[in-house]
Amino acid sequence: GAARESGPGLVLPSQTLTLTCTVSGGPLTDDYHYWSWVRRSPGKELEWLGVIAYTGTTYYAPALKGRIHISWDTSRNQFTLQLSSVTPEDSAVYYCERDDIGWSPDYWGKGVVVTVSS
Repeated sequence: GAARESGPGLVLPSQTLTLTCTVSGGPLTDDYHYWSWVRRSPGKELEWLGVIAYTGTTYYAPALKGRIHISWDTSRNQFTLQLSSVTPEDSAVYYCERDDIGWSPDYWGKGVVVTVSS
């Protein structure tokens, strides 16, 4: 399988960041697979943002609750991250990945650089 992120490289502060992950090699609804978003900011550890499970259930990082929404379009085999009210602290390389039943990554995309700046 493979995953590919797409979305804008520059977002204005206070706006909503929207990124899409296009998956190939199997349906999002395959049993016991989970589809996550993570990010790495300069000088920081990899940060898990949230996940949508093969059932469509979502889980989010507590620090982002209220700002994050993950959805999917199973007809296109895509899942989407929306992060609202962004600030420069949200600047990072964003990755989408498939996780196995233990939530360990199977594979991930090459990442997309997002800068929040006016």
